[in-house]
Amino acid sequence: MPEFNFCKGGLFLMVISVNGSPVTLDMDSILLWALVGLVAGFLASHLALGHGLGLIWDIVVGILGALFGGIVLAGMLHFSIAIAGHPIISSIIMAFIGAAILLLILRLFSGRSYRRRAF
Repeated sequence: MPEFNFCKGGLFLMVISVNGSPVTLDMDSILLWALVGLVAGFLASHLALGHGLGLIWDIVVGILGALFGGIVLAGMLHFSIAIAGHPIISSIIMAFIGAAILLLILRLFSGRSYRRRAF
């Protein structure tokens, strides 16, 4: 059951449990997810489709790719990447791989062909 607490700035802090370990959802972690999603979604959409999807859809694709990368690649296939340095770099790479796979699957099953625009 999630707990809701109020922080100093009046924003909420939500603590949930995933596999027995607490996960804190505050504004910092939500902004970090959006940043990782933006970078991974932007790179994956340009690689898989040849063009970007816009700010919001790049973030959405990146976050879904991070979920796909975390659940399917790391959880089921036991494939993970660890790079010495800041852990956000490893998160961006896993989210990029997951988002690129999702966009390639989308491109494979969609009937439309994606063409690169001149500008």
